[in-house]
Amino acid sequence: MFSIYGVTGQVFSGTLEEMNRVRALSRSRSARTVVQEGVELGAEAIASVAGRSNDDAVRAHRAMLPPEIDRGPLYLAEQIMQRRVTAVSDGDDVALAWRTLRDNHIHQAPVLDDNAQLVGIVSERDLLTAINIDSGQIVEALSRRVRDVMTTPVVAATAVTDIRRLAAVMVDHGVDGAPITNESGRLVGFVSRSDILRAVVTDPPLSLWR
Repeated sequence: MFSIYGVTGQVFSGTLEEMNRVRALSRSRSARTVVQEGVELGAEAIASVAGRSNDDAVRAHRAMLPPEIDRGPLYLAEQIMQRRVTAVSDGDDVALAWRTLRDNHIHQAPVLDDNAQLVGIVSERDLLTAINIDSGQIVEALSRRVRDVMTTPVVAATAVTDIRRLAAVMVDHGVDGAPITNESGRLVGFVSRSDILRAVVTDPPLSLWR
């Protein structure tokens, strides 16, 4: 299951196929597609999926899983996700966000608002639009906040999302990672490209065919 979060909150929840259909619909409506705060999804598409219950989907997915999955091949985001996630606030200045990424040896971080709700993701590339770096140190920074340079809306997934579908979303959206949220939209983990690559080469192996 996937969700899309923006500065106005959750704007989509559903399967990968539903998300792709909504994206296609939003692209076809050029007059309503791009707004200041991200992508405005078609009202009909949102209405068709908004009523679906994440809880029901999670229970149905778990019921289909093979027994003792934790002892076998890797299938789900929850099996490879980072559970201790470094996040930044949308109100942080860009210099502070850069130092947070540098000090934690990461290249991107989820962005949370004052209510700890996911609103975007920020990367080194985003921050470099507002700061100048020399020898790993900030030599100049514009007066910008994280909310001014972050990528939003951001695609997030539930912990029971198939790893292969998560990888497909990263490729399709051109991102290097995906936040993992619970049914309340709270951040509970993060899966990066590196996490997936490690899963491919470690034991138990990633299940590529199922």
